Amino acid sequence: MLAAQIWHWWIGVILAVVGGVGVLGLVLAYLKQVTSQRYPGGRRARQQEL
Repeated sequence: MLAAQIWHWWIGVILAVVGGVGVLGLVLAYLKQVTSQRYPGGRRARQQEL
């Protein structure tokens, strides 16, 4: 039974890390999307300057 407790603990750690990385990725993608609309770069910025 000790092996089962250790195994479940490691599954919990792995799932927590994967969940944290997923949430962080979503937050970063959202911030990138929002800031790219506010501060356009590249072709869109050059077109707005003209």
